[in-house]
Amino acid sequence: MLRVGVCVSGGGTNLQAIIDRIGDGAIENASIELVVSNNKNAYALERARQAGIEAVALSPRDYESREAFHEAFMETLDAHRLDLVVLAGFLVILPPQMFPRYENRVINIHPSLIPSFCGTGFYGLKVHEAALKRGVKLTGATVHFVNEETDGGPILLQKSVEVKDGDTPEILQRRVMEEAEWVLLPQAINLIAGGRVRVEDGKAVIEEG
Repeated sequence: MLRVGVCVSGGGTNLQAIIDRIGDGAIENASIELVVSNNKNAYALERARQAGIEAVALSPRDYESREAFHEAFMETLDAHRLDLVVLAGFLVILPPQMFPRYENRVINIHPSLIPSFCGTGFYGLKVHEAALKRGVKLTGATVHFVNEETDGGPILLQKSVEVKDGDTPEILQRRVMEEAEWVLLPQAINLIAGGRVRVEDGKAVIEEG
């Protein structure tokens, strides 16, 4: 059984997609053991509690230093013996010690087709604002492994989404979530839980099931 932790800062719609897909069997051999948010008022924490999942609020503001926060964050993850950490809209810089300790065991969902509209400063609506400003006809979402480079880890899955006339950043954000993010993230977790993913020469390889 793949022990999963989910880190999220906001409403937790991607978290809900994972919970639902575990519930209906689309994700096999995985369980969410922990949900962590840096925002004690995040609705994601309530989603977790409603699903019977341990929910923890950990904010850098509650610690005397960033190092102290990093230590508490890592202790919380380690205590739950997690096999996979999922960043589902987590707007906190990860502790540097996390990368060697959880190498190829942290994935993130990004609301664009990497390498477009990614990297430092590209998050939330800013991604969709940039896509509309550039006039792209296709955007989408990417699930990738996380390393020290922002949005620079090996790409696992991508799905394109059409940009339509009259789209606002909010409308496009919703379509990308519904058509890509909520599909890809559960799919990625299921692949990893099934032992079908490996990282080789800096690239994610999916083995046929």
